[in-house]
Amino acid sequence: MDIIYTIWLRSIKRYIRSKSRIIGSISMPLFFLIFLGFGLNSVVQIPGMGQDYIQFLIPGVVSMSVLFTSVFSGIQIIWDKQFGFLKETLVAPVSRLEIMLGQTLGGATTAFIQGVIIMLLALIIGLQITNPVGFLIAFGFMALIGISFTAFGIAIASRMEDMHGFQLIMNFVVFPIFGLSGALFPISSLPSWIAPITLFDPLTYGVEGIRYGLTGVSQINPVVSFIVLGAFAVFMTISGAYLFRKIRF
Repeated sequence: MDIIYTIWLRSIKRYIRSKSRIIGSISMPLFFLIFLGFGLNSVVQIPGMGQDYIQFLIPGVVSMSVLFTSVFSGIQIIWDKQFGFLKETLVAPVSRLEIMLGQTLGGATTAFIQGVIIMLLALIIGLQITNPVGFLIAFGFMALIGISFTAFGIAIASRMEDMHGFQLIMNFVVFPIFGLSGALFPISSLPSWIAPITLFDPLTYGVEGIRYGLTGVSQINPVVSFIVLGAFAVFMTISGAYLFRKIRF
């Protein structure tokens, strides 16, 4: 457990010391909240959900912040490869599983912090909480999103050597995941041939779970969302650990 804690702590310290990273990570979600939220709030109606657009949008933006931060934390693996840190870690008498879990928990924690920052800013902007317990529900789904997609990013990074290639591939994968999740629009409003595709998107269940916690309304049963997203988190952690063990120098 010491190696897991040490690598986790390293990720947290790197995150806290990088003020530009923190500011850069909240700029895009904040842009969505202020300009898209307020810009469309008076003209977009959410049928059957009893809320204005900005209240609908906030959980999706929180999910977006956690998603992007967690996925791109996989860059740390490639960075450590290039500068020799990962090689020194892998030749140490510790389990590769522990190293991977430390990286995953570190990335998931930084992503969770980013989500909390956006949530606090949303409270200032106008988020209305129907039940304080909803914060705990939202936090649980944020943690699952962070673990799932940090492990996903590590799995991809474990097979790559080029940092720029990783960013291109992640952009190609992450934007469809985000776009199909219902973060910006109700999945029930989609055409009948697209709506079922959103159910294969794991982020959909995270968005709906956070939306239930923050607004009390969701289009998918929160228990179902928790089970599906939890299963995906376990699957990606196992897959990420397997691919991480295959790293060669």
